[in-house]
Amino acid sequence: MTTPAPAVAHCPALFLAAPASGQGKTTITAALARYHRDLGRKVRVFKMGPDYLDPQILQQASGQPVTQLDLWMAGTEYCRHQFYLAAQQADLILVEGAMGLFDGEPSSADLAVTFNIPVALVMDVKGMAQTAAAVALGLANFREDVEFYGLVANSCGTQRHAQLIKDALDGRMPLLANLARDPEVSLPERHLGLVQAEEVRDELEVRFNLGKAWLGEQSICDLPPPVAFASQDIAPPKKLLAGTKIGIAKDAAFSFIYSANTRLLEAMGAELHYFSPITDAHLPKVDALWFAGGYPELHAEKLARNSSMLKDVSNFSADNKPILAECGGFLYCLESLTDLDENTHTMCGILAGQGAMRGKRGCQGMQAAMLPEGEVRAHAHHRSRSQNTPAPVAHGKRQRHPAPGEAIFRQQGLTASYLHLFFPSNPEAVAQLFTNPVQPQG
Repeated sequence: MTTPAPAVAHCPALFLAAPASGQGKTTITAALARYHRDLGRKVRVFKMGPDYLDPQILQQASGQPVTQLDLWMAGTEYCRHQFYLAAQQADLILVEGAMGLFDGEPSSADLAVTFNIPVALVMDVKGMAQTAAAVALGLANFREDVEFYGLVANSCGTQRHAQLIKDALDGRMPLLANLARDPEVSLPERHLGLVQAEEVRDELEVRFNLGKAWLGEQSICDLPPPVAFASQDIAPPKKLLAGTKIGIAKDAAFSFIYSANTRLLEAMGAELHYFSPITDAHLPKVDALWFAGGYPELHAEKLARNSSMLKDVSNFSADNKPILAECGGFLYCLESLTDLDENTHTMCGILAGQGAMRGKRGCQGMQAAMLPEGEVRAHAHHRSRSQNTPAPVAHGKRQRHPAPGEAIFRQQGLTASYLHLFFPSNPEAVAQLFTNPVQPQG
């Protein structure tokens, strides 16, 4: 008996990558998404890697949900399923890469090759001409399995500048666009990356419209060729959270929330209740809490002033109810937080220790959270430190380094760490975190 061939959905798709960070990938991806959206097309955008901020921008630009994809953190089957679902209903799929095209294991190139998506190379060409062509062609010839669609020359000074690059490419790679440097189009940034979309929503609308005009009618605006995306059968998750009410902190201080995580919680039967630790006086009536990452350091004074919320969280923890606190949420659970101006503010105090920002120095990278409930894929990205915390129950396992990763704390029902968890990598373990966390022995 032969196995039936998987179903296939076809959709034009393009992978926007670069030789390094800071080349303008997000700005160009957002402008391109808005260009096609305004033509009446349904655009689905994916972001390579564990990024929270870029997807907020890209979601506003495209008007559609943006999902993070990573072959290590999410797995090939998950990525294939997401592409197939998108291809069934989209007119265009855009994928924004992470860092440089070949950086990381797996890299943006690996994701593009796995799903046969052609790569548009975005490069800041300020200060070079023919060398831009040399770099682009060098990247194109680094691996034979990567399909290059063309070059987008960002920060291109003049038409003469663009012509020098095109002549040097000599027909070996199309020049899809030459884009002049324009600070009115560039996206606003701060210490952890781009500014959150909800903080500058109206400003972003202006920049998206300028970006659409900035692209003009150059070749980058043409629909790329269709890509075949095969189906991937994934069994629906068990209803392990049926009847469980989970309170999720969500405001300007806590917003680093994967949509994949909330979708999974709901698929497992959870009832989600969002609240603001900044403005709400009290917690909602829930069975478990989730404090995700974000920017508590920018709102520490307001968080500290909300004494009724701090008291509610303390009482919730004293009742031994499940709490998951990640990165910024972990800082909120400590006794105090020192912000970027070196002002110290009182936090919840449900875990001993103090948090403090440390400027430009930080930690980032993929890790597996080795929880008592099981391994959950995760990542770290922070520019703060904690001290005087209790002994951890476990550490993260770094993807490619033998040194212990981020400390993981377990106190009563609280699980706290700098790690941001990707829930679909182990739904059963996550469900236990929100219902009956394993208590450490001794």
